[in-house]
Amino acid sequence: MKNAFVIVTLSGLLSAPAVASGQAAPAVPSGQAARAFAFGPAAPAGPAGPALAPGQGAPAGASGQGAPAVATGPAATALAPGQAAPATAPASAAPEAEPAPPNLPLSGDLLYKIVKAELEFDKDNWQAPYRAMLALARETRDGRLAQRAADMALSARRPDQALAAARLWSTLVPGSPEAQRYFLGLVVLSERQAEAEPMLRLRLQGATPEARNAMLDQTQQLLAGARDRPAAGAMLARLFAPYANTERARVALARDAHERGQVALALREAQAARALAPDSELAALMLAKVTPDPVAAAAVLAEFLGTHAQAVPARLAYARMLIDQRRYVEARAQFAALHEGQPDNPDALYALGIMSVQLDDNAAAEGYLLRYTEVMAAQPDPERDVAKVFMLLAQLADQRKAPDAALGWLAKIGPDEPEAHFRAQLRRAELIGKQGRLDEARGVLDALAAPTPSAQAQVVTAKAQLLQEAGQIEAAYAVLQAGALRFPQDSDLLYDFALMAEKAGRHNVMERTLRAVIAQAPDKHHAYNALGYSLAERKLRLPEALALIAKALALAPDDPFIMDSMGWVQYRMGKLVLAEEYLRRAYALRSDPDIGVHLGEVLWQQGRQDEARALWRAARERDPKNDTLKSTLARLSPGF
Repeated sequence: MKNAFVIVTLSGLLSAPAVASGQAAPAVPSGQAARAFAFGPAAPAGPAGPALAPGQGAPAGASGQGAPAVATGPAATALAPGQAAPATAPASAAPEAEPAPPNLPLSGDLLYKIVKAELEFDKDNWQAPYRAMLALARETRDGRLAQRAADMALSARRPDQALAAARLWSTLVPGSPEAQRYFLGLVVLSERQAEAEPMLRLRLQGATPEARNAMLDQTQQLLAGARDRPAAGAMLARLFAPYANTERARVALARDAHERGQVALALREAQAARALAPDSELAALMLAKVTPDPVAAAAVLAEFLGTHAQAVPARLAYARMLIDQRRYVEARAQFAALHEGQPDNPDALYALGIMSVQLDDNAAAEGYLLRYTEVMAAQPDPERDVAKVFMLLAQLADQRKAPDAALGWLAKIGPDEPEAHFRAQLRRAELIGKQGRLDEARGVLDALAAPTPSAQAQVVTAKAQLLQEAGQIEAAYAVLQAGALRFPQDSDLLYDFALMAEKAGRHNVMERTLRAVIAQAPDKHHAYNALGYSLAERKLRLPEALALIAKALALAPDDPFIMDSMGWVQYRMGKLVLAEEYLRRAYALRSDPDIGVHLGEVLWQQGRQDEARALWRAARERDPKNDTLKSTLARLSPGF
């Protein structure tokens, strides 16, 4: 078990919100958003390139309803602090031209009625302005007024009235693509698919082959918003039947089946698309997306990249799949291939930096991330979270015993980024405290603005951390004890208080507090792990310790520190082979000194002293002051 103040983990640094598969459209879109939703303008569809931005939403190139990226689940991780990958679909056809509006004389009476309707309109008083706009549209034959009436109805969440206005709009301006898209979108939302089907068929039939590709994607996106998805899927199959020999139709059908959970159908359609267009990156990405087995899905992209080495979205998607499968060395190789062709690609630089941290290649990580900051300085991009990279570089500098360099990186995070600045100042205080400048570190924390109870609790924890680093365990305990009384509902602070209680020898307080944390936050895996590890370390109630750690591992199966705890409780129970298995898995994921020391002790008890000594030497090189190492060497006297 490990209580680290700052731990760089792949999941923590690379995660971004995944776009839910088959996400429904809003029940009643409003205003300009409604026109964007209602079947246009044309957007490239199909599987998107992987999301590459911490904290970003849907990747660029995602379908209109938020189609998921190729890799889903834990692999839907961000690999660059900023923009998304290029869209995988070819560019859509140019939007269709709108007819010129009528040359309508704006009389004083007409102007008065329009302005009056606009001034009176709000979501609670929509009927009279709506009726006025609709009447003016009929009187003047101006479709723009019908369009405004539809917007008003949508803002008031009145889909039937919006549909009536949209119907009038499309009648007044029969050649308007926007009016048709708007009307069709409302027809589908109101579950009048039968009315929409002949209109959609005519649009597809009348389109040029180039425009039809975009229209196929649009049609699938439109019908994905229908409440009756099975009926919409059947309609889509009928509409697309004449174009079954085209890759884009098959890709759209595969996407639709995938969003409806029809796994076998999605796979058949994607395979058909791939057979029709073996060189299509879009088809390869779709086939990978709908292939249920992750290894087989990755193999699809590996095969495609074997003959299409320059396919950037496919390479990024493949790398994400490898990360999902914890094949980190192979994933880094994919980003390195991208970097070789595009040495200043910020997505590749960031991903290589993160992957290098994961693989304990800190020198390489620092180089990639440093170059990333240089690229961002030359080409600023407000969408990219450069502060996250500054924090990483500060941590890497601290690990190589360069505190001044670490402080320099933190100083680059200014108060114009309040949340990042707050985190940077907490870290700055920690680094100053490590240098023995305790009063100065306290001053940093005292001057730090903490506007919320959560932020105030973090400052309390940071102050206790300073005292702990200075060897003042009782003082640190007192600070956290007062904090726990002040913030009794802050499970993070309570957790830190429990660990400090253990360091202070107050095991009853530790156990009672951890049980309170578990009661407050039943999914807080660290609390189960800490309590189980403490029992195992003290050789108490080992079956209970095993159950607690097993619960933690079920909540966080890829956490190397929980694997370490599981290995340690197995060791305490005399199961050396099983203990070694868990500890080796943990050490492979993270070569932390504590894990290495535990693995060394298990090997020592198996008579494999040379292997144990090698692990302990490695731990001493990384952390000469490590308490676990000191106590282990004192007990076992390995003689080196």
